[in-house]
Amino acid sequence: MKKQLLLFAFSALALTSCKDDNIEAYELEMMSGDWKVSKIETISGKDNKTVLLTETPTVCQAKNTLHFRSDYYTSYTYYTETGLQCNMTGKTEGKFTYSEESKLLNIKNDNDSQRSYRVEVLTSQDLKLAQLFGAYDYNNDGTDDLIYITYKR
Repeated sequence: MKKQLLLFAFSALALTSCKDDNIEAYELEMMSGDWKVSKIETISGKDNKTVLLTETPTVCQAKNTLHFRSDYYTSYTYYTETGLQCNMTGKTEGKFTYSEESKLLNIKNDNDSQRSYRVEVLTSQDLKLAQLFGAYDYNNDGTDDLIYITYKR
């Protein structure tokens, strides 16, 4: 009986004392791959609910690709319209950090400052980020409004 009690106590201690790194690894795997912007929303900073503006990407902007790898590499490839064609205009590369506890995503591209986002939604097909920089008062009500960027695979 003492052996069973000791085994139970040890098992309970082992299960509760270690941080679950598997959750972060799982979320990094879900984040890995190519993402394309599906919409950008400006939401009222007063209630964090009222949609003030919804932007959908143009044909060329829809080709822009945000890429993540599980080794914390990130890139962003962007396109612009020239005449009737979409041409790749450039590509930025850098590193990112992600905390599964706080859902904070920090992207630091080469030769650029760090940009912070909060991951609102992360599934195998959807990624929704709250932009934590560059806030402005879109509707002139005295409160900075929030920018949410939704990506799809």
